[in-house]
Amino acid sequence: MQTKVFIDGSEGTTGLRIHERFENREDIQVLTIDPELRKDAKERKRLINESDITFLCLPDAASIEAVSMIESDHVRIIDPSTAHRTRSDWAYGFPELSEQHRINIKEGKRISVPGCHATGFASLVYPLVAGQVISPEYPVSAFSITGYSGGGKGMIAEYESDNRSVEYDAPREYALSQQHKHVAEMKQVSGLFREPLFSPIVADYYSGMLVSVPLYTHLLNSAYDAEGLHQYIESYYKKEPFIQVMPFGAEAVSSNMLSGISCSGWDGLKIFVTGNKDRIVLHAQFDNLGKGASGAAIQCLNLMLGCEEHKGLNL
Repeated sequence: MQTKVFIDGSEGTTGLRIHERFENREDIQVLTIDPELRKDAKERKRLINESDITFLCLPDAASIEAVSMIESDHVRIIDPSTAHRTRSDWAYGFPELSEQHRINIKEGKRISVPGCHATGFASLVYPLVAGQVISPEYPVSAFSITGYSGGGKGMIAEYESDNRSVEYDAPREYALSQQHKHVAEMKQVSGLFREPLFSPIVADYYSGMLVSVPLYTHLLNSAYDAEGLHQYIESYYKKEPFIQVMPFGAEAVSSNMLSGISCSGWDGLKIFVTGNKDRIVLHAQFDNLGKGASGAAIQCLNLMLGCEEHKGLNL
């Protein structure tokens, strides 16, 4: 029996990627909307309530509106928008963080897909707080470099324009007011008491992301150097095929450099631990459109359906 899936917002970057991943899925029946009616509330409501699972690939306000349209108890929602990520009555769609996260996704009716920057950040910081390696009061900072697809259709058009400014040729730091929309999520999901200092950077390539978190070893609750912390994180994720903790020193293969584009097109996430006995930097390398968006959404769907977690994904 096929699962009926509706993608509300199928013309956006994430919606298109999700739709592409269903092309060879015989277990999925995609409910389509007439392009002329894709903003028609009555037609959207009909398809949402006809579906078994609806993806909300929409702006936040439209996602909230879509949830209000649900009248059928059997409808389950997977929401890649920011709208519901900090709500306690929604499951957070990052199963590798803990067994409870995985259970909540499997059993839940409302699943919020993590933001791309928050995915990298939480993959590094959540295990530290959960294992009391750092205090929730630790003054965490992070920086992130991402391809321009993370900014959606508007930013993609800006970067791919023939008349773009020379400023687009070099990496650009943004969210300078420390008000990036992922910050609240990064704080709450990771169990921190205060918002992290966060500096995101967009660069002139399509997809891929590198999120880095620096740490002072003298502020850790346990006496870890870089190699010791690597062993801890490796053990934390040892049963998780979507997360590869790279061997200590693996960055040497790429001339001791890490690139934001290396995982483009892949649906997993790589973690590197670098540094020394005094200062450590944790790095999460992945695709902002994969594990950072549509790949994570499909992983959640697979868990909800009870099929192979990697079905339809590139690992």
